[in-house]
Amino acid sequence: MKHYKKTSSKQLGELLVEMGVIDKQQVEMALAYQKEKGGLFGEVLVKLRFATEEDIAQALTCQYGFPYLPLHDYEIDQDVINSVPENVCHQFCLIPIDKIGKSLTLAMADPLNVQAADDVELITGCTVQAFVSTASDIKEAIDKYYKKFKK
Repeated sequence: MKHYKKTSSKQLGELLVEMGVIDKQQVEMALAYQKEKGGLFGEVLVKLRFATEEDIAQALTCQYGFPYLPLHDYEIDQDVINSVPENVCHQFCLIPIDKIGKSLTLAMADPLNVQAADDVELITGCTVQAFVSTASDIKEAIDKYYKKFKK
């Protein structure tokens, strides 16, 4: 099992405050909401409309060093799409975007989801490289590519 090491010791909320996305009062409100209703802190911020998915993705990039990849203009090859079943992509909110040899690159809404990476490695026999993308971009790409390549 992989454990990702933070490249920044700062918490997500702290980074977003420094980036000017949210203020300390919004951090407190989001933490209270999270404590009451659960969920990932970044998802709570988006749900409360304090931050966008892109803001969270950028902060994760700063926090863990994962590269950020917007998927709007990205073209994915059919063989790459066929390497990971659609239901796995939906389950973990990820999409395969490139494959070179036994290295598979995934765009993931939650690149810290070790279970997702492990499952994809087991299914494909490849080593996974994770990029951060927004859940909306990934869902849009799943719909686009899995419909496009269905037989």
